Amino acid sequence: MSEKTEQVFSSVVSHNPYDNDYVSGISSFLAYDKDITFKKGQYSISYINTDSFINAQISISKNIPEEDIYDAILSKTYDELALDQALSYKIEYIELYNALDAENKYFNVFIVDPLVIDETFEESIKQIKYIDTIIPSPLLFKSLYSKELITNSGAHVFLYFERTSAFIAIYNEKDFIFSKTIEYSFEQLHENFCELYGERIEFEEFIDFIKNEDLKNTISPYKEFFIKLYKDVFYNINDILTYVKRAYEIKKFEYIYIGTQFQTASNLDEICEFELQIKTSILDFDYGFESAEGENISLLHSLMQLHVILPDEEKYICNFTNYERPPRFIQRESGKLILIAAASLVLGFAYPVGNWIASYAQGLQKDILNNEYVEIHNKKTTREATIKNRMADKNKALKLLNEQKNSYIDKKGTLVKIHDVKVNYLMKAKTLTSLTKDLNNFNVKLESVLYAQKEKSDKFELGLVSYKSIRITKLIKHLTKIYEGTMKFSIDKIFYDEDEKKYFSTLKVEVL
Repeated sequence: MSEKTEQVFSSVVSHNPYDNDYVSGISSFLAYDKDITFKKGQYSISYINTDSFINAQISISKNIPEEDIYDAILSKTYDELALDQALSYKIEYIELYNALDAENKYFNVFIVDPLVIDETFEESIKQIKYIDTIIPSPLLFKSLYSKELITNSGAHVFLYFERTSAFIAIYNEKDFIFSKTIEYSFEQLHENFCELYGERIEFEEFIDFIKNEDLKNTISPYKEFFIKLYKDVFYNINDILTYVKRAYEIKKFEYIYIGTQFQTASNLDEICEFELQIKTSILDFDYGFESAEGENISLLHSLMQLHVILPDEEKYICNFTNYERPPRFIQRESGKLILIAAASLVLGFAYPVGNWIASYAQGLQKDILNNEYVEIHNKKTTREATIKNRMADKNKALKLLNEQKNSYIDKKGTLVKIHDVKVNYLMKAKTLTSLTKDLNNFNVKLESVLYAQKEKSDKFELGLVSYKSIRITKLIKHLTKIYEGTMKFSIDKIFYDEDEKKYFSTLKVEVL
């Protein structure tokens, strides 16, 4: 089924429903449009991310007639994936080429709950009214092959990281075979980083570091934690690639392409290539579009704009829209009815039966509208009940989540206190014990001990007493040499007390 109607469009609007931003394309010029409104002459396209659909491969016999293929796929999809028969899922598919099996056809099937579409695009249709195409995001990469932006063959991996989602898509010999959500959206990466760092930082500060700090050159205290974070990401991606190799009998992956919603100062392709030992590059091609100076059009917007202008045979047709334009007036049932009624009126002036024909046409129109109203009302009632149940389930889940969060916070606070007692106090005691032994070796007495923690380091002030000042100076020389690199020692002065016939001094110790 073609995605385009017979109407000629003057512009293309691509829409990201998760960030609710729009890009208008006129000719080859693209620009973000903050005040988008419906225009009759615009073609609109959007996408759903991998969280919104189920993807699976199924096979059917080649003996099934072409006109029965969709029904066969529908039936087998419900059976093999154990879908709820009471729900009317939207199901689209693309055919896979398999030269080894002469008896069966293979298809990549995409399954979406219509309620997910309604919830995702609820606000969108208020602005643009119609959405001509809604396509699963991993299928947009097909355009890169069709435009010959990627010409090499073999198995290719596409990684894309957005603010709220991230996914992996795999193509083999320029055809889509696999996609999966990965738990590494920028918001999830932010949460993981805060856990590694042991302290919460603002999301804006996290993104600012990603955009402006190169891990090769930065001296930021965040550096080592970002390195751990990226290692974890690519370690888990490697597990997915290992599974795909085994499941789809792929010998090796030729290339990995990485795209991100936010530009990164660090070369993620170099990090990925080092960790996975697969040649990697950033998804940065000349798509043939121009944009305003200083305005960076995101990857998915560029791919959606590219998808629209390609011929149907050079892209995947997999459209989940619920918001199609009505057909032309003369193609609508109501339009046909009105034309019939108009013709009847004209004939009424020539024939006495004109009044009867007009009356009959109006009655027919009323019956059609009544039937349509009953059908729509039933759908509305069913969906309202479903939404109400889902909202109740959602509220229960949120309540349980809040309880678990509060429990987690209490347990975390207890563990932190236990850790502080077991580790920090033990370290202070060990430090004082070690220093006391050195004092005894040089026959220097300890008069007082003061402790303070400043700027995350331990500091001691030791009051020293000795009958000879040289013992104190030798002690300090010994301590400086023995604890070089782990402690820092300083002393202001040594003074002599005539009454007690002793030398006194204060030794300052900082544990590095």
